[in-house]
Amino acid sequence: MNIALILSGGTGSRMGLNVPKQYLKFNGKPIMSYSLEAFDCNSLVDGIVIVAEKQWRNEIDKWLKEYDIKKFLCYADPGETRQYSIISGLKEIERLGGADKVIIHDAARPLVSEKLITSCIEGLEDCDGVMPVLPAKDTFYILDNNNMVSKLLPRSLLAAGQAPEAFDYRKYHTANMSLSRKELLEINGSSELAVKCGMKIKTIAGDERNIKVTTPNDLLLLEAYMKEEK
Repeated sequence: MNIALILSGGTGSRMGLNVPKQYLKFNGKPIMSYSLEAFDCNSLVDGIVIVAEKQWRNEIDKWLKEYDIKKFLCYADPGETRQYSIISGLKEIERLGGADKVIIHDAARPLVSEKLITSCIEGLEDCDGVMPVLPAKDTFYILDNNNMVSKLLPRSLLAAGQAPEAFDYRKYHTANMSLSRKELLEINGSSELAVKCGMKIKTIAGDERNIKVTTPNDLLLLEAYMKEEK
């Protein structure tokens, strides 16, 4: 069984709005509904678990019905950090009986394609985890304590990670449960934890359009990409 874990617990503070960005309406639909439809339509995804605040669940229930999301299984409570939200979702999956593979996605990434979802899941045949990445476009430097350049990082060796990220469920669950609270609070990305725990993580080509809506400018970019698709 392959389960999609959709993270929708963010507050959207950088948008400067009272409504979290994943619940904003865009082209008449809530932003999170686009990714829910993509995962629901994918033949390799058997179920969907959503991490969301209780105050938004009645609204999400309406969208699940309106957009005919058939694979929804249950909700999980958000944690104090993104990784703790993932752990909360993993505990719900465990309560449901576990899974073979888990694919983790941000509700605020509405343009995830079925092709990328499929590539992540199928890529697990020869590794423990799969992460889409984009090549670095800028030059990166390491600075010293005086903000002086101390080292140049080779651009060819750098990449920006995206979601969704897919993992062998049992290995990823075990990895999360093995770390201390201090270690978990320092984790910034799903695959970061996996690498830290010795899991074999493979990268695949990401998608420029698979942006995470974080600031008002991202909405403009989202609109441009949607016009391109039409």
